[in-house]
Amino acid sequence: MKRIIIALSVVLMLISLLVGCSGGNSKNVYEQITPAEAKALMDSEDGYIILDVRTPEEYAEGHIAGAILIPDYEIGEKAESILTDKDQLILVYCRSGRRSKNAASELATSGYTNIKEFGGINDWKYGTVTD
Repeated sequence: MKRIIIALSVVLMLISLLVGCSGGNSKNVYEQITPAEAKALMDSEDGYIILDVRTPEEYAEGHIAGAILIPDYEIGEKAESILTDKDQLILVYCRSGRRSKNAASELATSGYTNIKEFGGINDWKYGTVTD
C-alpha cells in the first residue's frame, strides 16, 4: 500500500511539473508582420482594428485611415473598454516600432489573441490621413 501511495505521489508531482512548465502563456503572444503584410490583411479582411499607439499630437500629424488612437502609455487602462472583442484582429503600429511592440505585448498578456504588430508609420508606404 505504501508503494502505491508513493508511486501516485510521484505521478502527481510529474503531472504538476509538466502542466506548470508547459508554457501556459502560449496564448500571450503577438505576431510581428511587415507593413506590406498588414496592408494585405487590411485589403483582404473585414472586422479588424488598426491601432495607433503614438501620442495624440503624432496621430494628428497623420495616421493610417481608420486607425483608432490609444497611446501606448494608456493601453493598460483603456484597452478593455475600447477593444472589447479579445479575439478580433488588431493591427498595431507606432512611429518606429518600439512602442507598438510594447503595446502588442501588453495586449497579448491581457488576453487578446489576434494581435499583429507591424512596426512604425515611418515604414508605411500606403498613405496617411489627417482629421
